[in-house]
Amino acid sequence: MTKMKSVYLGDLRVESTHLLSGTRLMTDAPVDNAGKGASFSPTDLCAVALSNCILTTMGIFAAQKGIDIQGAEAEVEKIMSAEPPRRIAEIRVRVQMPPKGYTDKEKLTLERTARTCAVHNTLHEALKIDLEIRW
Repeated sequence: MTKMKSVYLGDLRVESTHLLSGTRLMTDAPVDNAGKGASFSPTDLCAVALSNCILTTMGIFAAQKGIDIQGAEAEVEKIMSAEPPRRIAEIRVRVQMPPKGYTDKEKLTLERTARTCAVHNTLHEALKIDLEIRW
C-alpha cells in the first residue's frame, strides 16, 4: 500500500508528498480553469500517469525478456471534454521506440504489454485512449 499526503496551499496550488520516498510535487489549476498553469494540473498528472505507466510496464516486460528499450520516449496529449461535466475526454499517447532492430515478435509483445498497464486498466471505458507505438 502506497501512502501520499496532499496539502492545499491556497491560490489553487496543492503540494503532494510520496511518504515513503519524501518526493514532492506541486499541482496548479490549468489556465482554462481559473489557474495559472504554473505546474502540472491534476488532469495533466492523470494523462502523464498513463504514458509513464505504459513505459514502465514495457520496461518491466523488456527487462524480463532481455530486450533493450532504454531511450523510449512518450508524448502525451490530454483533451478535455467540451461538454459538462468537466472531465478528460481523450488521451493520446505516442511512444517512440529507439532504433534497436526489434523483431516482429518483440514489437507485437511490447505493443500488447503497453495496453495492459495498470493505469490503462484503471481508466473508465468512456475515456478514449489513442495509443500509437512508432518503431
